[in-house]
Amino acid sequence: MTFAGMTWLPVLSLLLLCVRDSASLFLPDSKELRQLLSRYEEDQNVTSNRAGNRTRRAIRWSDREDIIQLHNKLRGGVYPTASNMEHMIWDDELERSATHWSEECQWDHGPQDLLMSIGQNLAVHWGRYRSPAFHVQAWYDEVKDYTYPYSHECNPWCPERCSGPMCTHYTQLVWATTNRVGCAVHVCPRMNVWGEIWENAVYLVCNYSPKGNWIGEAPYQHGRPCSQCPPSYGGGCRNNLCFKETEDMNEVEKPQVPVQPRTTAKPAPKPKPSPPKKPASRPSTPKATTPRTLRDKCKGATCNRYHCPANCLNKKGKVWGTLFYDVQSSICRAAIHFGVIDNNGGLVDITRKDKFPFFVRATKNGIESFSKYKPGNAFVVAKVEETTADCYTTVAEICPFKKPDSHCPRIFCPANCKTQPSYWSPVIGNNIYTDSSSICKAAIHAGVIKADGGFVDVLPLDKRKNYVGVLKNGIQSERYYSIFFIRKGLIR
Repeated sequence: MTFAGMTWLPVLSLLLLCVRDSASLFLPDSKELRQLLSRYEEDQNVTSNRAGNRTRRAIRWSDREDIIQLHNKLRGGVYPTASNMEHMIWDDELERSATHWSEECQWDHGPQDLLMSIGQNLAVHWGRYRSPAFHVQAWYDEVKDYTYPYSHECNPWCPERCSGPMCTHYTQLVWATTNRVGCAVHVCPRMNVWGEIWENAVYLVCNYSPKGNWIGEAPYQHGRPCSQCPPSYGGGCRNNLCFKETEDMNEVEKPQVPVQPRTTAKPAPKPKPSPPKKPASRPSTPKATTPRTLRDKCKGATCNRYHCPANCLNKKGKVWGTLFYDVQSSICRAAIHFGVIDNNGGLVDITRKDKFPFFVRATKNGIESFSKYKPGNAFVVAKVEETTADCYTTVAEICPFKKPDSHCPRIFCPANCKTQPSYWSPVIGNNIYTDSSSICKAAIHAGVIKADGGFVDVLPLDKRKNYVGVLKNGIQSERYYSIFFIRKGLIR
């Protein structure tokens, strides 16, 4: 038999997650291909009167059932066993976003504005029929190359051990806190896959939320199944998965939509702040009660550092998001959720962000956050670092002003800076000082610490035109220009 007479070719199946490419290669013309097209195309008469015309279609009902059932079967059977693996449901919004992207027929992850908020697995093939469940199983089969990181290996970050070309399809599929999926299948008349044009390529896009594959984290916690489920599941467990017993979980017929019922009511309008009667000379670090939200309390340039009280872990303040938190979130509970403080409280740095498109759910450090699928103003939290200064240290040296704002470490000042000569430790200004001033001596001048030293917070601001000289607390400041704001620190 000659080569030309051969009636078969080997099959190549490849998959993609993130920026990795994937594909499956089959005969360009075959009985199976014609069967596939007749199955997926809604209208045989929709042909290309225009270049690039694509046939729009929704994923088949049976395919949706197969996808969700296989996901839950595989998630419930992981080894080592998972103590916090959540039951997965179908999400119409994720399906819609997957549909829109699949119709772009681009062999890459996208769209970019969604990728920070969702996980995504991709696959493409042409030739004989391959069900979406076939690709889901192939994603899971990467487990053969993956080594689970046990808790004693994570200090604090878990090692990433994948002996094959890729394991991230598998880890996204079994990420414990990912509990919603939505997929779409689209037949692309022409699709560029690794520089080759594939005709009638069948493109599968699955979007996941909350997203997984966080660097340095294990996909799930090892332990007895359902022994560490989030409180919202009320102790429900089915097939080794955290399960809400009170809900109708036939997700394909009746999807559990809008995590939006979990959001708070529309907040009352923000009151207009009244201008201060005089410049604030001693703005101490604000102390936040646990339910205090950024929207309620954090206004103005000086509101970028908070002192959180103890025992916020068991309070009722709600948190929306992961990494980026909605401004209606409790500041201190968001800080515990992210891991910058524990239940003993402490200082938190806050950076506000413009409108963020999505807020995704996750359970971290004993706090379960909520999702919100609409844009809103956001903030991020960070740990407050500490450093020691001498009597000559300036803001220009350790924390110069950068737009839009700067976060400086908490500074410990030594004793006896008050007596240092002004040519070595100058103080220029009053309440607001130039960034070339001695931090510790300016703090004594402002009255936020005494001559025996202590902790000081500084807030860099943009430069002013004038600085006044005043004799205060035994120190004569000079007149003169990049500035910083002295705030009282807490000695710990």
